[in-house]
Amino acid sequence: MRLVGIAGVVGALTLSAPASAQQVGEVGVDWIGNDIVVEAIKDPKVEGVTCHVSYFDRGVIDRLQKGNWFESPSDTAISCKQTGAIKIGDIELGEAGEEIFKQGISLIWKEQVVNRIYDKANDTLIYLAHSRQVQDGSAKMSMTTVPLFGENVVWENGKPQ
Repeated sequence: MRLVGIAGVVGALTLSAPASAQQVGEVGVDWIGNDIVVEAIKDPKVEGVTCHVSYFDRGVIDRLQKGNWFESPSDTAISCKQTGAIKIGDIELGEAGEEIFKQGISLIWKEQVVNRIYDKANDTLIYLAHSRQVQDGSAKMSMTTVPLFGENVVWENGKPQ
């Protein structure tokens, strides 16, 4: 009964995260229920760009064996491509960029995050997937780029100079 309660809390926290992802694939990697999940994420301020993010989802048996009920590994991969006409809204242009997606991968302290950074010098959007936690941060990350050079890009507020 306690396991059901914990699973409910984890599910509720995952569902309440400000995520705009749609699961498009799930691949089983072993017989104990561990999976790799693939989700599609539309950049909320850049029309015409879709990111596909994959992550490891631990099954119940793995959680029982390892004794860590509350989190999945920090591993994540990302690939973003142009999937339509690109129209860029009011994006953050600073060095840290802007968080466009996050979802919980532990009970409360750990999140999978995607940031978008605009590289003005190379006219490129950079998408960085990583995990964020209160302490013991992880160096596991993945990055992809969407070049804008030579594309008919519409900037809602004019292209940054």
